[in-house]
Amino acid sequence: MDEISKIIDLLKKSGYSAKAIEYYIKKVNVGEMEEPSAHFVYTSPCGDTMEIYLRIEKDKHTGSEVIKEAKFQAIRCAGAFTSGSALTEMIKGKKVEQAEKIEEDDVIDWLGGVPVQKVHCACLAKRTLEFALDEYKER
Repeated sequence: MDEISKIIDLLKKSGYSAKAIEYYIKKVNVGEMEEPSAHFVYTSPCGDTMEIYLRIEKDKHTGSEVIKEAKFQAIRCAGAFTSGSALTEMIKGKKVEQAEKIEEDDVIDWLGGVPVQKVHCACLAKRTLEFALDEYKER
């Protein structure tokens, strides 16, 4: 069994959905962004750390601020990576106001569920997004 197959098997046994496993393996939206509109690093009480980068632009037709690109980095666990991937996929193309309304349960639902012990990772993603958007609005 190759290394990727072992990881997939372990994630399945841990209770991750097929979508979460795909996000983890493909590293969806993982990376840095040069000159982001917003950027924030947050470490949760459990010690997991997430960093979110957002590129936000005004829509030519509506004047609304829209998230055009989103990337993240995480440290420590698969739950943080899958939640970060889900959240960044969810917010692309959304107005800032829409992104602010996303809740932890929305991230979990998007993934098709997460192991109970990793629910806090959806909270980590949501909190990091909140702080990044607050930082953006303060500019």
